[in-house]
This record gives sequence, C-alpha cells and structure tokens, in this order.
Amino acid sequence: MKTVSDQEVEAHLRRLNRWWDGKSGIAEATAQWAPRHYLPAVEQLLIDSRLRRAVVLLGPRRVGKTVLIQHLIQRLIDSGVPRTRIGYVEVDHPLLHNQTLESLVGACERASGADGDGPKYLFFDEIQYLRDWERHLKQVVDHRPDLRVLVSGSAAAALKRQSTESGAGRFTDFLLPPLTFPEYLDLIGAHAPIAERAPGAYVVHDIDLLNERFVEYVNFGGYPELAVERRLRDDPERFVKSDLVDKVLLRDLPQLYGITDIQELNALFAQLAYNTAEIVALKPLSERSGVAGATIAKYIEYLEAAFLIKRVFRVDQSGARYKRERSFKVFLTNPAMRTGLFGPMGADDDGFGHLVETAVYAQRFHEEASLHYARFGSADTEVDMVEMSPAQSPRSVIEVKWSDQAIDDQRRIAGVLKFCATNGLSDALVTTRRRFAQKEINGIRINFWPTAAVAFHLGALSVRGRLKQFPPQLELRL
Repeated sequence: MKTVSDQEVEAHLRRLNRWWDGKSGIAEATAQWAPRHYLPAVEQLLIDSRLRRAVVLLGPRRVGKTVLIQHLIQRLIDSGVPRTRIGYVEVDHPLLHNQTLESLVGACERASGADGDGPKYLFFDEIQYLRDWERHLKQVVDHRPDLRVLVSGSAAAALKRQSTESGAGRFTDFLLPPLTFPEYLDLIGAHAPIAERAPGAYVVHDIDLLNERFVEYVNFGGYPELAVERRLRDDPERFVKSDLVDKVLLRDLPQLYGITDIQELNALFAQLAYNTAEIVALKPLSERSGVAGATIAKYIEYLEAAFLIKRVFRVDQSGARYKRERSFKVFLTNPAMRTGLFGPMGADDDGFGHLVETAVYAQRFHEEASLHYARFGSADTEVDMVEMSPAQSPRSVIEVKWSDQAIDDQRRIAGVLKFCATNGLSDALVTTRRRFAQKEINGIRINFWPTAAVAFHLGALSVRGRLKQFPPQLELRL
C-alpha cells in the first residue's frame, strides 16, 4: 500500500501557504472580513519575545478561529516579516494524517525555503487531530526558541484539559468567545446606531435601529458566518444544530469523557437551551428526566467544558455564596444556539427577555470576572447580575429588563435597591428597552440604559479586560 511522500506533503504546504510565492497574501474573501476585536491581544501574545510559550487558541466551533489566524498572518506580512518565515498548516487534511508536529515543522521549513536569522511564525489549525500534540508542542517550545507557535482547535474541552495538564509554564491559553455585540455591528458593516466617543462613553444615534440590530444579534449574531450570510438565516437549525451542536454532543464530548448514552446528553442540552437564563435544580431535573442526579451534574460539567453553557451561582442579600449549591442559573454561551435549535424569536415574544439576559451575560462569560445572581427574601427578590470583587464583596450590579416600566415603577427594582443598600453600593445599572434616565432613590443612583447599549458597552470592555468604569456614560442623539 502506498504512503504519502515528503514531497507530496511539501507540495501541499506550498499550495496552502500562497504567500510564500511573494506575490500574494491571504485569500481576498477572508481579508475582506472585519477582524475580531481580539486580534491585537492574540498578536501580542504571539510576537512577544519575552514569552517562551506557545499560544493555544481555544473556543467553540465556528466562532472565527481560522479567520483570526489568517488575519494574524496578513498583519505579520504587512509588518515586514519575510513571507517564507510564516507557515500555516491545516492539521486535519488527509495528506497530513500520519504526520507529527516535529515532522510538520520540518516540512514547513523545507517547503518555504526559509533561511536567515529571526523568528519563524507557525500556525497549526485543528491541532486536536495530531496525536500527543501537547507533548510534542512542549518539546518544540523547549528546544526551538526561534519559533513562535500558535495552535488552535474546536474541541475546546479536550484542548483546555490537555493544555492545562501538559503545558504548564509553556502554553498560554486564549479563549475566543462568540461574537460580541460590537463585533457583530462591525462585521455586518451596517450604519452604526451607536458609537464609542471615549472608553466607557457612548452616543446612541438611533435607538430604534440599535434595537433592531440587537434583536438580530440575539437570534443570529454569535457566529460570524450566520451573522453575514443571509442565506444561512433561512435555515439556522441546519447551521447551528448539524454543524455545531451535534458535532460537540455526538463526537467531541463522547470521545473525551466516554459518554455512552448520547441521547441522555442531547435531551439534557435541549432542555437547558430551551430554558436559558432559568434557575436549574438538580433534583427536579433528575426526577423529570429519570436520569440520576450525579449523572446530570457530570453532563452539565461536560457541557460547560465544551463552552456550550455557563453556570451562574447564587448569592444572598449580603453577597455571600451559599455553602450548599442546590440550584443555579444556566445560560447558553451564545443565544443564537437557541435559534438553531428552536427557531428565531421576535422582540415581543414570550421568553425573549430570557434571551436578552443571555445575550448580556454572553458579553462577559470569557472574562475572569466573578459573576453571580442574587436571590433573597420571602418574595424571592432577585438581582440578575452581581459582579464580585477579588475580595468577594459585591462591586457592581446590573438588572436586565426588556421594558421601560421600571423607570416609573420602582417596585420593579426593589431587589436592586435592597441589595445596594445592604452592600453599600452607590450605583446600579438597570436596562430598559428604549428609554434612558437617571434617578436617585434612597441615596442610590440608578442609571437606566437601553439593553442594547449595555450589551455594546459590556462587549467593548470585555476586549480590554475586566470592567474598569462603572457606571458608563450615555448620550442619546435622535
């Protein structure tokens, strides 16, 4: 039986790395896409010579990891890095199935004809298809200081676990989340109904158009392809379910964790997705499904490791965590997943408010912020988002509403007022549908903002790191 020769591998790499011919860069179709806002942060990790580490680009399927790599390559070319010192490898190509990481490094160097001093930049896409990739990448980092390496893959759970276990001190993980709301507006290239005048200060030019774009984002905006390809919106179920969810539920997670009853896992995820932003208690869920509570708890951990869902835990009125966690909220990390499973929702549909809350949370899930919800009192008064300080004391609160009624009826924000008074917070942010206002109630300044503007603010600041300005500033120009 014939085997793939070194010459065939090198010829394939020359076709793939079209810039080696000195006449072209990345594909024009890719170059025209608006780059992810996280591109500069990933680039800094890659080029910083003080960091003797490889970059492991994590993230769920179809959030733009490959396109980000291509944009990185173009930026390196534009900055003057010799083209032959930049190599890209699609690890899952059939010609490369029997290759090792070391052999691919050598093949790239031979095929490109790279010579001279200076760093080489190598990108390995879908790295999980290489056996023992983490062990070999560790050796490359240790023995090839001239190489700057970035690897990426869609099996986020597997990559994260293997990277953590094997790459301590040698790998830097970077989680690329679904599109934030500001990125969505950039990507679709439409007239921007909101602009950032300065960090944390915004001008809303058209609140109705902003809300229209936000509803689109909630239903379709987390995935770049679904955001820009209108034809995919006609059949979002096929794109999200067949191309994304099923591959994780039917292949990635069973292979990684040895799950045998895939139908149980699938049914649980569908139930959680349908009830995003709702409180989940393991015992009732177990009784309803007939699946043991311990099994459900493991499944939820697996779904969270695959970055499909996120658990948010409860605090009491003073901001203290409950010692025995019997319940928690579960959010989709991307509200568009619900669209793919159950179809899009309109802005006035019952349950759209839960998708709105999911979208607000989704702007921040990839941060290191400590996010909780508060629930307390005999009436089960609730606060939607509580951010805790490093000392685990409440530092800010956001209440997510998809109506304007709270501006004129403070009973609708009774939980926010109680929580702020108990914890000495002087400010709170309450979202609305289209109105904005500011009121001082019992010495607490309540800033009312349209939800879409809050999502824009959180998405913009998530790129820069944790929240640095609270409350932000808003100006409305109609």
